[in-house]
Amino acid sequence: MHRKLRLRNRGDFSRIYRGGKSFANGQFVVYWSKQPDADPFRLGVSASKKIGNAVMRNRMRRMVKEIVRHQADRIAPKTDLILIVRKPATAMKMKEMEKSVLHVLKKAGLLKSVGMPPDKRNQGL
Repeated sequence: MHRKLRLRNRGDFSRIYRGGKSFANGQFVVYWSKQPDADPFRLGVSASKKIGNAVMRNRMRRMVKEIVRHQADRIAPKTDLILIVRKPATAMKMKEMEKSVLHVLKKAGLLKSVGMPPDKRNQGL
């Protein structure tokens, strides 16, 4: 991920936790807040010590960032978001994890419908 797309400041994290909205599934929680300065969006990934040792936490953060990097064109613009990794995500393969991340982002309304022809969007494919 590009440096300008990262959320690293404690104040930003606190602002999003305090004033943002959230959605969750079994593997991830997403908190987000609209932010005019974020162009196109900024991402923070959080993995607590409950996940495992430092190697596991860093691996999970890298995998989530890579998933978001590949889906960057689909994520709603001008948004700050925080993805929190839950323990069940550690047992998932990359494809399963990508599906789960996209699910929680879609549930939160943070995905744009891009890349699919209009006739396919309505069929749920």
